[in-house]
Amino acid sequence: MVMGELSQETELLVIGSGPGGYAAAFRAADLGLDVTMVDTALRPGGVCLHKGCIPSKTFLFLSELIHDAKRAETMGITFGQPRIDLDALRTWKDKVIDQMANGLVSLSNRRGVQVLRGRAEFESSDTVRLRDAEISHIKFRHAILASGSYPTPFPGTEFKPGGRIMSSTGALALADIPESLLILGGGYVGVELGTVYAALGSRVSLVELEDRLLLGVDQDLVQPLHRRLEAVFETISLNTRVSALNENDNGVDVSFDGDIDNPEQTFDRVLVAIGRKPATQNMGLENTSIELDEKGFVVVDEQQRTSDERIFAVGDVVGGYMLAHKATREGKVAAEVIAGQPSAFDVRAIPAVVYTDPQIAWCGVTEEQARKDNIKIDVQRFPWKFSGRATTMGAPEGLTKIIVDPDTQRILGVGRSGRNTEGLISEGVLAIEMGALAEDMALSIHPHPTLSETEGEAAEIFLGSATHILSKAKKD
Repeated sequence: MVMGELSQETELLVIGSGPGGYAAAFRAADLGLDVTMVDTALRPGGVCLHKGCIPSKTFLFLSELIHDAKRAETMGITFGQPRIDLDALRTWKDKVIDQMANGLVSLSNRRGVQVLRGRAEFESSDTVRLRDAEISHIKFRHAILASGSYPTPFPGTEFKPGGRIMSSTGALALADIPESLLILGGGYVGVELGTVYAALGSRVSLVELEDRLLLGVDQDLVQPLHRRLEAVFETISLNTRVSALNENDNGVDVSFDGDIDNPEQTFDRVLVAIGRKPATQNMGLENTSIELDEKGFVVVDEQQRTSDERIFAVGDVVGGYMLAHKATREGKVAAEVIAGQPSAFDVRAIPAVVYTDPQIAWCGVTEEQARKDNIKIDVQRFPWKFSGRATTMGAPEGLTKIIVDPDTQRILGVGRSGRNTEGLISEGVLAIEMGALAEDMALSIHPHPTLSETEGEAAEIFLGSATHILSKAKKD
């Protein structure tokens, strides 16, 4: 340690102030621990709040309004052509972020969590050095690593501020509305941001290396969205690889290999959405006993412990579902374990949502994964064309499915595709976590007319008592 450098001690050091980090810091403070939270950002919230979940959902909500206004014409209400003010859109996004970030600052202060700005590097298993900070060294009893992840660039390129080759962060800056936009990757980031730009007026093309969009999501849930995207995107090219990206003053020259008519094209901008990598570089992990797996993620147990007894890890940096709500639960588990409470990440159903129109949401066991793993299942589906509420909304393309154990009738998984699935999936999460049977869901009265009753009717199919669809026995 250099003479004159400031140092301090803390019971718990949290590195990273995203959903996993601040949830851990807040829970630990509530349990009486002395907590210091460090991040390079000015305010807590992480990528989710400042560059991901919140700004993307802000724009997706606005794109949904544009779509609904067009759909209303078939119902007898006609709005004028929308006038898009990019400055106002960015201002609204920033207002939303500021409100939430300031709320986290207030909560940190009220809980007594010390928030420091700086870049942390482990010097040992109980000390970090802070770069670009007033305090140079922090000695801790325990630490929670919540450093997150970063977008993967296309090989041979990099994400430059203001560049035409964009990450999701660059796309959400909304510098302009490009006349043509190519999206690399058919995962949730690609389809969500593609939906936003298409609604704002860009000609959006999407290219995916695999033979389908949203790999890993049950195909019957994806189909309604795929049909919708075929209508609003310029092209969707599956089984297609991008072999080269070359940025210049006039656009981005792109070379394709695969099932595509024109293998050489130029786009105004390109969004690269091909995945994320754990943020573990340049953190001094080699000075600890932390182990990484073959993909660079931190290895943890069910209590979020790393192989270093003093250090825990949560969120994107440990892999699995890269979702804010998963990170939040992991952060609370780590804080509780450190505080001496019995706690573990033993979740059966992590919900996932794709915020497009229609939305897709699922939790628990998926049908495709069950088939792959030879798990015995019984599946029933309730198409939303039989839903009174979906019909009134002009949204009959949805689907609700329930996956059960055929021997016990215990609910193993739930999936939905359609409007507002983001909130509807929670009933499925609760059912799985509580070990509910299909009968329990079927006999729970759902209000009519609502989209939630599609879950009740899907469950009733197992009992042969569905009202708005013929049971299999009756069909036969």
